[in-house]
Amino acid sequence: MIAKLLIRLCILTPFDFSQPVTLVGFSRWKRGFLPNFFDAGLQLRFIDRLELNLVNAGDQFVIWSNRVTPELEQALHLRGARLWRMEDGFVRSVGLGVDLVEPLSLVLDSKGIYYDSTQSSDLECLLNEAQMDSALLTKAAQVSERLISLGISKYNVGLPKALDLPKNRRVILVPGQVETDASIRLGSPQVKTNLELLQRVRSHCPEAFIIYKPHPDVVGGGRVGEVNDVDASAFCDLQVTDIGMPALLSQVDEVHTITSLTGFEALIRQIPVVTYGLPFYAGWGLTQDHFVSERRTARRSLHELIAATLILYPIYVLQGKKGRVEVECALEELARQKMQSLRPTLKTRLYRLIRKRI
Repeated sequence: MIAKLLIRLCILTPFDFSQPVTLVGFSRWKRGFLPNFFDAGLQLRFIDRLELNLVNAGDQFVIWSNRVTPELEQALHLRGARLWRMEDGFVRSVGLGVDLVEPLSLVLDSKGIYYDSTQSSDLECLLNEAQMDSALLTKAAQVSERLISLGISKYNVGLPKALDLPKNRRVILVPGQVETDASIRLGSPQVKTNLELLQRVRSHCPEAFIIYKPHPDVVGGGRVGEVNDVDASAFCDLQVTDIGMPALLSQVDEVHTITSLTGFEALIRQIPVVTYGLPFYAGWGLTQDHFVSERRTARRSLHELIAATLILYPIYVLQGKKGRVEVECALEELARQKMQSLRPTLKTRLYRLIRKRI
């Protein structure tokens, strides 16, 4: 724990506890749980809109990552204010954020955000610069083993279903993404759609058995990225929607992706990964990459990647409780919730129905 804090203090920018932190543009729903992620004694306030003419040197702001524009970032910098981008963590919840399911993990980044390959982020700096001792790497190994044994993924949706797959063909998983997400716009120089990805994978691997799994947010009707059945069937052998990601990963030989977090989840399970964009886990010598980032100069082991991504970078809390917890506690809580969440709640079902009619 002490080593973890020292690494964060050496590389990441801490909050100034003598000044309040202003959270900008957060919904009423998020305002209900966000204070749990901040240390006691830090004065928090929420505002709907940021008036730049009222910003002073030393002011501290937290804004959801996709709401931060280059112009806003520059304006805050010129006024001497500090900015942190907020985003969901990598093991988030049992259920989708689009269904208003509260997260157990978030990240706060003082330099950029992990999915934006056009600039550096705190996670990239950790991977480039952090010295990780044997105790931290042992903890990373234990975290990965527990994550696998509990069958944990980011959203923890879907069933533990076995597929009837060919024995004599290489099985490749292509995870779909939300095409309007900034992770594609800022993390993929060329491939921008799920159909383009499928076309490239089929072109590079003509003899493989290709499984396509649409993103759960797209399946749920909340986001853009659907590939129609006719187009998808021309480039894949099987589409799946109801199988959970951990169960699916246990049945494939490789993962090919633009920037999906599934690639990181595959690496944790020591499955080969091919990237067609620049996700945060690419460029460290662990993946086969179609593009490179000149900023990513270090070569990292799998346990170093896991330590930075799951231990050092995120903040974890238990739902409805104040105060940070270690990643192990969050994994156990997710496992407990998985056992209880066999079907969507009434709130989730009603929200999906309303969303589809908008």
